[in-house]
Amino acid sequence: MLDDQIKAQLKGYFERIQHPIELVASLDDGDASRETRELLEEIAALSDRIALVADGHDPRRPSFAIRPAGKDAVITFAGLPMGHEFNSLVLALLQAGGHPPKIAAEAVEQIKALDGDYRFETYFSQSCQNCPEVVQALNAISVLNPRIRHVAIDGAAFPAETAEREIMAVPSVFLNGEPFGQGRMSLEEILAKVDKGASARDAERLNAKAPYEVLIVGGGPAGAAAAIYAARKGIRTGLVAERFGGQTNDTLGIENLISVAHTEGPKLAKELETLVRDHEVDVMTGQLAAELKPATPGGLAEVRLANGATLRARTVILSTGARWRQMNVPGEAEYRNKGVAYCPHCDGPLFKGKRVAVIGGGNSGVEAAIDLAGITAHVTLIEFDPKLRADEVLQAKLRSLKNVSVLTSAQSTEVFGDGTKVVGLAYKDRTTGAAHRIDLDGIFVQIGLVPNTEWLKGAVKLSGRGEIEVDARGETSAYGVFAAGDATTTPYKQIVIAMGEGSKAALSAFDCLMRAPAPMVEAA
Repeated sequence: MLDDQIKAQLKGYFERIQHPIELVASLDDGDASRETRELLEEIAALSDRIALVADGHDPRRPSFAIRPAGKDAVITFAGLPMGHEFNSLVLALLQAGGHPPKIAAEAVEQIKALDGDYRFETYFSQSCQNCPEVVQALNAISVLNPRIRHVAIDGAAFPAETAEREIMAVPSVFLNGEPFGQGRMSLEEILAKVDKGASARDAERLNAKAPYEVLIVGGGPAGAAAAIYAARKGIRTGLVAERFGGQTNDTLGIENLISVAHTEGPKLAKELETLVRDHEVDVMTGQLAAELKPATPGGLAEVRLANGATLRARTVILSTGARWRQMNVPGEAEYRNKGVAYCPHCDGPLFKGKRVAVIGGGNSGVEAAIDLAGITAHVTLIEFDPKLRADEVLQAKLRSLKNVSVLTSAQSTEVFGDGTKVVGLAYKDRTTGAAHRIDLDGIFVQIGLVPNTEWLKGAVKLSGRGEIEVDARGETSAYGVFAAGDATTTPYKQIVIAMGEGSKAALSAFDCLMRAPAPMVEAA
């Protein structure tokens, strides 16, 4: 199952295991259990500190628990943790064996101080690039606090269970049997939901921070580039973001980043975060900006956060990125994550053998339809315009698929459900005006992005589409405020362009500081 190169890498990683661990397997006679046994045997053979125990009693089969030798299990995987979750398995083995998770010291103390018994269950798919962050965060929490346990479940391996729990999007997290959260969540976000006093403590800690020379709001490629360029100037730099990586985390394959032949969004996001932290940038994640008060020459700008804290800086760089655009039709909000989805790579496997629609005929929509055609029974692609807007090479591939139908000049008007899940979609033929309905199990919305700028109204000038208006230097309408990336009027929303614009914004902010009347803020 594992090739020789991977085995050699794992053998080196497993040297970091500090004390013996056991893999407790619960298997049956099925093919999935056979593959799981083969994987566990290969892993156990790579280290004398890993033992395979084949007498597990977990009702989910195949599954296996990871535990320090002779102690209770801390982490359980149900189904095969391959694909994007293979790294989660490797980290779980290391951490259960005593290798410390890469978590800030204050977060470690917060986890250890959690008072209560928590049993988390996370449903993932092997193709989901958003799931590993959630799985790895909960695994680490389980290792650090003996009263917390985590089970990571491959939803595709247990279809009856996912149907019973009405799981139609991943990651889906349950806590003590009750729904806890859906979609990508950082460690900080999980802790904030569990630890009710965390928000107030965060606000107090952030309020006490000294002013920055440059404060970047947003942690995507533009924000990361801006932070690196600013920090290399030797000035006090902060970066505040809801999550590091932004939309990059939702991108599966990246093959147009110059000098990088191929990478994946989550991997690139982690590499960017590591590089930013290596430049001693003060990174504050899990925080949502709520209000901007620009500075005057010689004064300080203020960024108020959703938790009530206020950060101060002489200059600000806005790189808040964008989010998926919604259809804004009746039923969409009610059935989000109940059949209405926005990530075909993440949620597609949950619709195996079912009928789905893709809304949008651009590159993202056509790529989604092609991917889903290999999983589902039938895909209907619905495009508002008279013709598809995707690249011709993608359209040619789409036309070759027998289980795909294309509807153009079609306007989606309503999502139908039965109270628990999507059952259909209504659309209007824009040529004839006729109304139609399609019976469906899922709807994947791929109609572009909306800039995350609502909180900036009145602070900087925005375009009619809500984008931050910037000049050639990345400067906004407000003194000392610069912007870069997908939230701006800069055309062509691409990673490489966002990086360049972020770098330019940082250089412009530094130039502004050099010309400002006030002395530079001393490093804290």
